[in-house]
Amino acid sequence: MAPPAAPAAVEGGGEGGGGAQRQEPGYRQTIAGIIRIAVFWYFASKLFSPRKPTPSDPAIQISNLFQKAEPLDMWVYLSEQEKFSDFNSEGALIWHETNIPYAVWGPQSTRSLSLKYYPSEALKHNGSLYAHVFFARSGYPPDPNDPEYDKLAAFERTHPVVIYLPKSRADKRKSLLGNSKESDEVVKASEMVEDTQADSKDEGPVDWISYWKPNITINLVDDFTRYSQNGVPPNIAPYLNVEPSTRNYYPTVFFNEFWLLRDKLIPINDTVKEFPLNLEVGPISMTKWQLFLQIDQSFQIHRSYGSMIEGEADELKRVFLEGNPYLLVVTMVVSCLHSVFDFLAFKNDIQFWNKNKSMEGLSAKSVVVSFISQLIVFLYLLDNDTSWMILASSGVGCCIEFWKIGKAMHIEIDRTGKIPKLRFRDRESYAGNKTKEYDDLAMKYLSYVLFLLVACSSIYSLTYERHKSWYSWILSSLTSCVYMFGFIMMCPQLFINYKLKSVAHLPWRQMTYKFLNTIIDDLFAFVIKMPVLHRLSVFRDDVIFLIYIYQRWVYPVDKKRINEFGFGGEEDQASTGAEAIAAKEEEKKTN
Repeated sequence: MAPPAAPAAVEGGGEGGGGAQRQEPGYRQTIAGIIRIAVFWYFASKLFSPRKPTPSDPAIQISNLFQKAEPLDMWVYLSEQEKFSDFNSEGALIWHETNIPYAVWGPQSTRSLSLKYYPSEALKHNGSLYAHVFFARSGYPPDPNDPEYDKLAAFERTHPVVIYLPKSRADKRKSLLGNSKESDEVVKASEMVEDTQADSKDEGPVDWISYWKPNITINLVDDFTRYSQNGVPPNIAPYLNVEPSTRNYYPTVFFNEFWLLRDKLIPINDTVKEFPLNLEVGPISMTKWQLFLQIDQSFQIHRSYGSMIEGEADELKRVFLEGNPYLLVVTMVVSCLHSVFDFLAFKNDIQFWNKNKSMEGLSAKSVVVSFISQLIVFLYLLDNDTSWMILASSGVGCCIEFWKIGKAMHIEIDRTGKIPKLRFRDRESYAGNKTKEYDDLAMKYLSYVLFLLVACSSIYSLTYERHKSWYSWILSSLTSCVYMFGFIMMCPQLFINYKLKSVAHLPWRQMTYKFLNTIIDDLFAFVIKMPVLHRLSVFRDDVIFLIYIYQRWVYPVDKKRINEFGFGGEEDQASTGAEAIAAKEEEKKTN
């Protein structure tokens, strides 16, 4: 019986080993299932569970670290280094104020100081200087190395006191006659050229010169807006000083240079021993701050497109600084009226010449001279590197004046020669009556006066003024004559009206708008600074238009005469009556 027992034991042992082998895969499957569930739960919790807010979440609101009316202390240091850390230097601290209420409007929140600054030798030789402005809650120091320093209670901003601009470029104009007796002031006269106006045709590097800013205005923006973390407006984000740990922002410091004009800057050189420095600190509203930023941005856009040259922005600001507020309001209203009347005069001028069928009583010579004058002004503007918008306006005016010549005369192309030429021929309505005779007679005598004035003005300009070239002298002389003696172009029409004893052929609607614009120009002559000759040219137009009005009163309108559109008054009545009769006959046929 014993022998069979061993196989049984062996068999039993075999069963026991097979059971262990069958249980081991089940254990492994359980562990693997638990791991899979844990991984699935982890990813599911990341994907579907509500997220905790993070600092980059746009739902987080950031706010001002300081409260309204909270007292602040201010320190202003001057240093030639852009980064400042020498708080123990007594010479660097130029201004210290305490208990400035933040964002409170009143005399207690506005402080000012005027002092003299003595530059160092390094600053005189194109050195730099920075104003480091520190603010802190009252009782807290601005020095980060101070034991009582709190980064949530202090903030600072740096502002350059010295600005670098391209050096004044020597004037290219010269005396064409080689006159050596020019005064030193005229010889040293130069044109200020900004960075945006640098001429690419000039050879050599651009020289820069440092200028001193005599005024530093420090404004604390009254801003307690709660911004979204990723929703700060783009016009505010560059100026927002955010604290990294709390993600809240410090009060915005704005160095207001809006009213700092170019001519107020002081050039720095070896001869200057001291500089004036006027400091001021005060609040500024959010609306006013944004208004200043938008206006400056608008000026930059206009300069980039060529619609505004350097210096025009300062002149506009000067009007608001030096002008009477009531006078400015009147000027703005009058400017709008001037634009409206100018547009209406232009529209009616186009309508008149587009519908005009007869040149009887109209001066064709004046139309030709007007085109020549407009062309001279366009070439003068082109020679002086004027902005493209003004050039485009003048060019359109030239095209319109040439189009009016086509309405006043017959323009033909002569192809008989090697080079085609334009030939101008008078219209029958102009040459077949007394209009051409009177026009030629008036232009003959007036041309003598005009040529004499042009010759005298050109000789004076050649003798006492300087020009870039002979071409520039010719254009400058002709343009000056156009501005000063342009009223002569209107005189032939006055002579024709006098001889014909009639003014019915004139475009009175267009002339009325031009006369209203002349009255507005008279107002501008008293408001805006301008040369005496230009002011006199405004009043000379008044005399011409007053003569036109007098002729309108003296010579009554003749209904039988051809009107401004080439039709007579009786013809209009006859045509209107014929149309009425035809309409009645048509009604009878219909009934």
